[in-house]
Amino acid sequence: MIAGLEEITAGEIKIGDRVVNDVPPKDRDIAMVFQNYALYPHMTVYKNMAYGLKNRKMPKDEIERRITEAARMLKIDAFLDRQPNQLSGGQRQRVAMGRCIVREPKVFLFDEPLSNLDAKLRVQTRAEISKLHQRLETTFIYVTHDQTEAMTMGSRICVLRDGLMMQIDTPQNLYDSPDNVFVAGFIGSPAMNLIDADLVEDNGRIWVDTGSFRLPVPPKHIEKYRPYLNREVVFGVRPEHIYDRALAGEVVAAAHIEAVVDVFEPVGSEVILLVSAGDRQMTAKVDPRTSARVHQPIELCVDMGRMHLFDKTTAKVIDEKLA
Repeated sequence: MIAGLEEITAGEIKIGDRVVNDVPPKDRDIAMVFQNYALYPHMTVYKNMAYGLKNRKMPKDEIERRITEAARMLKIDAFLDRQPNQLSGGQRQRVAMGRCIVREPKVFLFDEPLSNLDAKLRVQTRAEISKLHQRLETTFIYVTHDQTEAMTMGSRICVLRDGLMMQIDTPQNLYDSPDNVFVAGFIGSPAMNLIDADLVEDNGRIWVDTGSFRLPVPPKHIEKYRPYLNREVVFGVRPEHIYDRALAGEVVAAAHIEAVVDVFEPVGSEVILLVSAGDRQMTAKVDPRTSARVHQPIELCVDMGRMHLFDKTTAKVIDEKLA
């Protein structure tokens, strides 16, 4: 729709101050980087990058300047005489980006440009695109199914589900304050633990009761959650906010869970534990010094200051407006 290849049903698309609803694609001043590179196989890198500029009848010396500058920026200046089949996947993707850069468009559209690359090259090219964005100071609209790519590269992220916008915000706000269960489960790796529970009151305190364990709601949240007393909710806590109690110190000592370790995944800087607490399964990301072992009991602490509660019916976060 931004490129003009699909018509919109309502609203306006603006590029800068210009409404482009009725502007044909070729006049919108956008450039697109495709998932499959879309390079002409019979042309050299130089000719691929020059093709669009020649069609616009641009002077030769200006074409030369733009290609030289873009090739140097993308570190493909040594490959200008090669054809695409003589390049690696990462190099081809840089050529595809170079072809767009020389156009000097107002908007770059990236359609999953890294999905054909291997994991190491993906990380490398991700960093290159981020640096490019900083240097060009142009709008990049980037489509991806990889939330790590979105979180590391985006200044604002729009989370879509079935064509509907779930939330638009900065990466950090999406992580800290998800609007609904879908965003909460999608952003973050490993995913947030989302557990059906009841809110109950006992001895003047409010508890999140999952049936297998219960955890105290921090005093600062009590008034916000009080309207949901004796109702079903979805309790959310991220794996990185669950600790091995033996290594947690005083930080979260008030809220703890008895569990059994099902899976132990050491990843160097931390250990990911899949645990069972009664019939509830959870993921915890704990200190690598943990003494946890598979099939052994473990006592975990939950940082309830970082908890999330969602309305069971609407799947939306419970905040002052909803409560």
